[in-house]
Amino acid sequence: MVEQFLRLKLTLLANTFRRGPLVAASVALVLLYSAVLFVIAVSAVANLRETTPEVAGSTLVVFGSIVLAGFLIMPLGWNADDALDPRRFSYLPVSRLRLALLLLLAGAISIPALMLAGLAVAQIVVWSGAVASALVAVLSGLIVIATAVIGSRLASLIAARYLSTRRLRESFGFVAIALVVASLPVAVLLALSDYQSQVLPVLRRIASVLEWSPLGVAFSAPAASASGDANDAAAKLAIAFGFLVVLAAGWYFMLGYVLSRPERSAVETYRSGLGWFRLMPSTPLGAIAARSLSYWARDARYFVALAAIPIIPIGMVAALLVGGIGADVIAWIPVPVMCLFLGWSAHNDVAHDNTALWTHVSAHTHGADDRWGRIVPGLLVGIPLAVVGSIITVVIVGNSVALPGLIGLSLCLLFAGLGVSSVSSAAFPYAAPLPGHGAFIQPQALVSNAATVQSITFALTLLFGAPVLAVVFFNPFVELEPHWAAFLVGVLLGLIVLLIGVSWGGRIMVRRGPELLAQSSQN
Repeated sequence: MVEQFLRLKLTLLANTFRRGPLVAASVALVLLYSAVLFVIAVSAVANLRETTPEVAGSTLVVFGSIVLAGFLIMPLGWNADDALDPRRFSYLPVSRLRLALLLLLAGAISIPALMLAGLAVAQIVVWSGAVASALVAVLSGLIVIATAVIGSRLASLIAARYLSTRRLRESFGFVAIALVVASLPVAVLLALSDYQSQVLPVLRRIASVLEWSPLGVAFSAPAASASGDANDAAAKLAIAFGFLVVLAAGWYFMLGYVLSRPERSAVETYRSGLGWFRLMPSTPLGAIAARSLSYWARDARYFVALAAIPIIPIGMVAALLVGGIGADVIAWIPVPVMCLFLGWSAHNDVAHDNTALWTHVSAHTHGADDRWGRIVPGLLVGIPLAVVGSIITVVIVGNSVALPGLIGLSLCLLFAGLGVSSVSSAAFPYAAPLPGHGAFIQPQALVSNAATVQSITFALTLLFGAPVLAVVFFNPFVELEPHWAAFLVGVLLGLIVLLIGVSWGGRIMVRRGPELLAQSSQN
């Protein structure tokens, strides 16, 4: 039975390269990239042997906790459709305990688990200077590997049972991807910063919190042993082993719970009433606005993308804080960036309609009604965000003088983004996820101008916001206070771009209606 499970897992890994040349090439590229990162990580960990136990311990605790957290959290979003779902083996003549052990053994045969084993060996090298610390490092490495394997299997089982809907999985996945992308500036800043004077003090503060947590306690035990504190080392190993036992018990009982109950089926919900159509005016513009609001609230393609907008500035702010940038500068980041992405998010709105666009074409909808109706959600969300968010920002920072300028920049980026998007979505739509599909399922297209359109529209929106910042720092209106001048310039410039974009985009929409319908129907 063990041989059969191992052969099954190896077959599943090999089948990844049998899904066509494109998928095989993509997987090979990802594996190559992961191998390079793995070699760099192992070398960096092994080089910690030349440092003091306190420095090595702080570094391993922080980065080891991040890696272990990834094993425990990431399967919640990506392993909901698990090839080793226990329910697929429920008819085998084996006990629950034996099935649990077999599934854990198969789960240990994976690229991430093998990489974690390599990192565990590297951290043993770090503490190999003394017999006691090396022995503790071996025990902690085994506990970490077992914790990662059991925790990932438990997370996969929880995802399969309770996160079985596509919307939940995609929302979780997009938030995770957004966090990874937002953390890239932090990683770059850490790489460019002086480790001893800038990075290490931050790591020490974080490690002081994580060293007794379930995530970091196993990584801190060898450092305690190397420092001569045997009692702390034993206590930390005991806590780490206790956490492993809790995860193992959770996996065993969750396995029995899943095997003894039928698979959950999706619950259909029925809605009554007209929703937004009852609240909006009975006009073409009102109908389009109501439909757009319904999309924003219920369509996963919009919902998932919009969920990332408040997350993106987090990484930027974190990078600036680590870099020692002052709060007066950071205050100009969160709300304007959210308004920027909110306005820019509508740059391909027409392509999301697919065949539903025929209702606009067949009804000879006025171009301006179509353009205004589609940006109503952005205005309803963006204007309160710009005003309330700016007020909260200046209260936190303690610089109320900057409030008019911050509101002016935020509204300028919002209005300009919606104006540019009004032209772009009518003039240069590109293939978008189909209705009912996930936000990450991109349809194939022979020729796609997606990257070009995204880059140009984003750059144009930023360009229209530049004059507002110029007024704040180089005020040419000597009669006005700089921030009030920035408010006037930002609002007026944004409204001008919005009005021109809506008018221009409306004319394009009327002229290219049949062409747009044919193009969107082919996606």
